[in-house]
Amino acid sequence: MKAFLKLVEIQTKIASVTPFIWSIVYTGYYFGSLRSDLILFFFVSMLAFDMFATALNNYLDWKRARKRHGYNYEMHNAIVRYGMSEKKVILIMALLFFVAVIFGLLLFLNTDAIVLFLGMACFLIGILYSGGPLPISRTPLGEIFSGFFMGYVLPFIAIYISLFNQKPILLAVENEFISVLINWKVMIPATVALVPTTLLIAGIMLANNICDIEDDMANRRYTLPIYIGKKRALIIFDMLYILCYLDILLGILLGYLPVLSLAVLVPSPWVFRNLRAFSRIQTKKDTFKYAVNNLILVMVPLILSVLLARFFIM
Repeated sequence: MKAFLKLVEIQTKIASVTPFIWSIVYTGYYFGSLRSDLILFFFVSMLAFDMFATALNNYLDWKRARKRHGYNYEMHNAIVRYGMSEKKVILIMALLFFVAVIFGLLLFLNTDAIVLFLGMACFLIGILYSGGPLPISRTPLGEIFSGFFMGYVLPFIAIYISLFNQKPILLAVENEFISVLINWKVMIPATVALVPTTLLIAGIMLANNICDIEDDMANRRYTLPIYIGKKRALIIFDMLYILCYLDILLGILLGYLPVLSLAVLVPSPWVFRNLRAFSRIQTKKDTFKYAVNNLILVMVPLILSVLLARFFIM
């Protein structure tokens, strides 16, 4: 069990579960509509595919590794650390992918083609992130793709499935024309609400790549920090949190978030203290945790504030 949990890096699933929880809480607060059956289908599919994608990433890192020593290879990769056989790893990935597909199909059969399209896009990017001739994780685009799909598209699907009868996105086909109509009363609030998770997930990925600069260069993974340098990468890392707070304030001013959401500012001194600590030293073993901790420090007060506004004030 320890080997499996390490292979799928269960401790990192907070990065996918937190945006999911936030999307459900926000949908109940702002739109007042939740479909628990569809949410369950989506959650199982999302979590299974997330674990599959992580296992695939670790498997391919193990297969392609040129540097076969050090913390990232000997301790961080479960296949080496626990002596897992290649056959066992492939079987685990196949089972996780099967579960993700089955529950994804159940979700599609109870919703519409938009959910199928978004789900297929997430599956495709999840596979191409680690696989293919030029994996996204080995390019400077990793932060953009992970932030957008994990922080925006996936939680947007969670919002969409509870509102699909209201047609947030309408796909119309007439003769040779295909039209996409967007309900701005759904899309704008949802987008403002999901900017924080998008930026925070991108921040986690950026922190991960900053920590891995030396190993990535040895393994020919040319990530964003390698292209722009560690100094600029750290500046962008800090800016992501500033933009996150600005977006939350904008959401409050526009009425998309309750005034109670100002509570996110309470732990902000700890957030910026973590940023300073990360700027001093960047290692997977010692300081990468600060990026994950900051996700919690921002999102937990935001989630709690919206829950309070939903059940005790509105």
